[in-house]
Amino acid sequence: MLQPGDKIAIYMEGALHDPSGKMGFGVLRYSPHAVVAVVDRALAGQDARAVTGIPGPDCPIVATLEEAVTLGANVLVIGIAPLGGALPEAWLPIIDRAVGLGLSIVNGLHGRLRPRYQGLQVGQWIWDIRTEPENLPNGTGAAAKMTAKRLLLIGTDMAVGKMTAGLEIQKALLDAGLNAPFVATGQIGMTITGAGVPLDAIRVDFASGAIEREVIQHPEADWIIVEGQGSLAHPSSTATLPLLRGSCPTHLILCARAGQTHLLRAPHIAIPRLDGFIKLYEDLAEVTGTFPRPKTVAIALNTSHLSGAEAKAACEELTADYGLPCWDPVRHGAGPFAELLQRS
Repeated sequence: MLQPGDKIAIYMEGALHDPSGKMGFGVLRYSPHAVVAVVDRALAGQDARAVTGIPGPDCPIVATLEEAVTLGANVLVIGIAPLGGALPEAWLPIIDRAVGLGLSIVNGLHGRLRPRYQGLQVGQWIWDIRTEPENLPNGTGAAAKMTAKRLLLIGTDMAVGKMTAGLEIQKALLDAGLNAPFVATGQIGMTITGAGVPLDAIRVDFASGAIEREVIQHPEADWIIVEGQGSLAHPSSTATLPLLRGSCPTHLILCARAGQTHLLRAPHIAIPRLDGFIKLYEDLAEVTGTFPRPKTVAIALNTSHLSGAEAKAACEELTADYGLPCWDPVRHGAGPFAELLQRS
């Protein structure tokens, strides 16, 4: 796993303008480790932060792994998440080359790389994030008895900003002096924080127990921020139920992309009206009174594709339509969300 002092290169070939690059975008935005290069031949010579709009120190885009090593990289993060999370065979020669250059590998995809590489150099490692932890328990509903408030980020679709909203809100709560741990539930959040649950790699019988085990580790917290995954509307997503059962949330924030009417990777499926969608989440969480009924307190809107004026109008429109405060936690800051939660 990543250690203090590690320097990262992110493999992003062809994904710097595509939602499949979300792993790389998350690491570039939030990693506490220095990102010294992004590897993408087509955009080599440009700056990754200028291309993506993600703030921070300069990060050159290079064409080769060798250039990344010259810039000081000792870890390669696979920054692309193809549909379904499969590891493309075409990438194996690139990863072979990286390992041969002495780079450690952060692999957030389903295909395991560690068995492929024997005789690694001293200090070199392969982190296959999507590996089920040992000795997982079954879920018991124990989180429902906690006094700590539990915020779960839910979404209209995959890749709409649930992790981003959660990390931004956590930072705002920490800045306000609150004890607010973040429970990562996917490969990007785990890469950034170094801990959490690779939920989509866990057998379904243990999925809620895995979430529960992470949540109940924080009995003294003011707020526990639980990273959401997938969407109830998505036919490929099975993550929502174990998140609801494992965390027994007290509060929800709905994450959506401005102007999106259909699922991005299943465009034949329409996104339902948000009021009915929110009620569905709350009803499913409560199970007619068996568990605490969470309160949906706000909408976190991804407006990265809009101008400032368009973003403001989009947030105001959703607030008028659904009676919930709506902000973009990146563009507008997460302070309003934190203040809202502290009043809840």
